[in-house]
Amino acid sequence: MKVLVVNAGSSSLKYQLIDMTNESVVLKGLCERITFAGGKLSQKTFDGREIVIEQDMPTHKEAMELVLNAMLDKENGALKSIDEISAVGHRVLHSAEDFHSSVVIDEEVIKICEKNAELGPLHMPGNIACIKSCMQVMPGVPMVAVFDTTFHSTMPAKAYMYGIPYEVYEEHKIRKYGFHGTSHKFVSEETAKLVGKNAKMVICHLGNGSSISAVKDGKCQDTSMGFTPLEGLVMGTRSGDIDPAAVDYLRVKLGLKPEEVVNYLNKKCGVLGVSGISSDLRDLEAATAKGDKKALLALEMLAYRVRKYVGSYIAVLGGVDAVVFTGGIGEHSPRIRRLVMENMEFCGAKFDDKKNVEYDNGIGYINADDSKVKIIVLPTNEELSIARETKELVSK
Repeated sequence: MKVLVVNAGSSSLKYQLIDMTNESVVLKGLCERITFAGGKLSQKTFDGREIVIEQDMPTHKEAMELVLNAMLDKENGALKSIDEISAVGHRVLHSAEDFHSSVVIDEEVIKICEKNAELGPLHMPGNIACIKSCMQVMPGVPMVAVFDTTFHSTMPAKAYMYGIPYEVYEEHKIRKYGFHGTSHKFVSEETAKLVGKNAKMVICHLGNGSSISAVKDGKCQDTSMGFTPLEGLVMGTRSGDIDPAAVDYLRVKLGLKPEEVVNYLNKKCGVLGVSGISSDLRDLEAATAKGDKKALLALEMLAYRVRKYVGSYIAVLGGVDAVVFTGGIGEHSPRIRRLVMENMEFCGAKFDDKKNVEYDNGIGYINADDSKVKIIVLPTNEELSIARETKELVSK
């Protein structure tokens, strides 16, 4: 069984073809500049054959047609027929409160997604456009929507509610939803294989966008991102938690319109704003090595906020069996992992800096041998998580 995993944005489309008999990647690709001039498709098969096509893609329909042609390419593709694709798994940003798990897509599901598009105006239109395009160019192939928010739908009301009038929540559905759900689900399931399915774990997905989840018995109890991905940690360009009154004060002082201040907090803040250098931690670590104090401050702020959430989620869980790092920063920054986990022995987590520095790739334990809590580095695989969900639903 081969599953095509599609992750569409407003002007881009990432895809992977996964053979579910052994969960191996057959090929992966990227369409760029959809709806703009200068469109480009890049594709690479598991054995290293590559295709680059420079062609405009006015809509997602043309992009999907280009993807199918590339996969069927006689020399550098990997399929002889589209019939080899058993199902398509679509990453969809927002489920709102309408879905609590992945679903097979039909017209009613599309209508609900269109209704919820206002909750994710940057991503949902592209998600929906790609689903419709796939249904046009691949008629009869089952399609599954895997939402970025449903893993967090097990949060209790005391965790997801904001302190606003209840009737406002009921009418407008303003609450914490959480994001990065496919990553948190994959990592929590893989961690459960290592420490037990009923384990209490804190999952730290750290990248340009970062979030943390508290998971118990395989279910999310709380997560750091909120109504939007802006809430929570200090990130690459996002401010994370900030006093709402300070937002309006900042808007007035900088002369910004209401819609501009949200964009400002999303695009120009975080470690980029604090350091004035970059949103890339590699650049900040290089600047820190040269004595740049603002770069060091940015790193320390990022790690401090992560540490603060980890501690609070250990309290939420009533203890912890594993703290897990994943994502670009979580997997590749020993400095951040050390800053987060040093001196956490009070909760049973004893850190081993030598193991931390020596970690290279794959699943790695960076806790001391006598630590009561496992501290794990575990690479995420959101595409495989989507493919697994798709296979399960289609098989039913």
